Amino acid sequence: MSMLCGLYRPDAGEIFVHGEPVRFKSPLDALRRSIGMVHQSFRLVPTFTPIENVLLGHPSSPFWHSRSLRRTKREEIQAFANRYGLDLPPEKPMWQLSVGEQQRVEIIKTLYRGADIIILDEPTSVLSPGEVDVLLETLRRMANGGKTVILTTHKLREVMAVADDISVMRKGRMVKTLPARKANERELVNLMVGREVVAHIAKTSALANECIVEVHDLWAHDDNGVPALRGVNLRVMAGEIVGLAGVAGNGQKELAEVLTGMRSWTAGNIRMMGRRMQRALARDFIALGVCHVPENRLQTGLVGTLGLVDNLLLKNYRSPAHSRWGVLRTRENRAWASGLIRKYNVKTPALDTPVRQLSGGNQQKLLLARELEQNPKFMVAVHPTQGLDVAATEEVYQMLLLLRQQGCGILLISEDLDEVLRLSDRVLVMFGGSIQGEFSGHEVNREQVGRLMVGAPAEGEATG
Repeated sequence: MSMLCGLYRPDAGEIFVHGEPVRFKSPLDALRRSIGMVHQSFRLVPTFTPIENVLLGHPSSPFWHSRSLRRTKREEIQAFANRYGLDLPPEKPMWQLSVGEQQRVEIIKTLYRGADIIILDEPTSVLSPGEVDVLLETLRRMANGGKTVILTTHKLREVMAVADDISVMRKGRMVKTLPARKANERELVNLMVGREVVAHIAKTSALANECIVEVHDLWAHDDNGVPALRGVNLRVMAGEIVGLAGVAGNGQKELAEVLTGMRSWTAGNIRMMGRRMQRALARDFIALGVCHVPENRLQTGLVGTLGLVDNLLLKNYRSPAHSRWGVLRTRENRAWASGLIRKYNVKTPALDTPVRQLSGGNQQKLLLARELEQNPKFMVAVHPTQGLDVAATEEVYQMLLLLRQQGCGILLISEDLDEVLRLSDRVLVMFGGSIQGEFSGHEVNREQVGRLMVGAPAEGEATG
């Protein structure tokens, strides 16, 4: 995909567009051929607003020329976003937005530029079920209108729902291409992984015999000082997975940061392992057995320029097993890291390889290895399988279930409703900074959850 959009140059072979051979020197060359891409790793300026990011580099939109032109373009892009069912916060800088909101900006930016060949890399990973359906209908309508859409995704339901043809890649090779009408999900999974995969997750009954986290009437502000959490109440028991479903930007990011000591709260009570928390200090939360899988592993969870050993040591380098008199035990630490890499099946060329050079799946497994080795009592897992292939996703699921079986309580925050429903013992739905509903794992109604995720009342409820 990076070669098709002009980021990489092929070492061999040819690319044809409309039957003509092309050689792209840059993404601008590809854009001139009407090829646009929505990247999984965002191409956005953090200090710019969404509107400014959409217009940046657009030849007909010098947004800095006049205030009136900026206002006109803002209204035009807002209307364009609404047409595709994509909510756009126009005035906040990108760094204050959640991953899901940033991804929506990427989608809008590519669509706004009117590309005829559109490549989308995991575009629905942070959308609600209703928004996913709207986007898939939009892609289908674009294809019927003569545009070419290349959808890269691990969500096979979406592939089967919208694709005309399906190509499967594994380890850099094209394994098979077949018409969607002749494909089924089981065959595609096996082609992607290269072996038979058990689709059903075997899950024992939740232990749920001790409340380890209890939150009462919790309020907290976002980065702009606006209330992001509005009277949140929840509890997590030992040995259960509580799924938190919701569309990005409804307080999930702030809740995860509060429950891991990374953000202060303005009102309410938090009790962890029977202790009332008085302040937001990550070290205090870690000492109680709280671990965190953040939504952006390279921004918050790992240091991309450091090797595997240093990243594994980030939380326990002070312990006597890893340092003495303030000096790291290099030989012992490398042997320890090698053991963890084998245990969690992290594939890497060497221990000193910068983690940014690893695949997303191996980065996530490295992050989980570090967190799980802390013997956690409570885990906050935010989008733990975002951008991972089927095999890596399966491994992450098994790690979470093993942690649950060992008595750890897990708060699973994800916009992927399928993931929430597969793993959770209880499901909470969040919208507008508060909990809108709660379902036990065996009585979850997908349609009701989807309605609550977008602020609509569940069926049977009064609308006022």
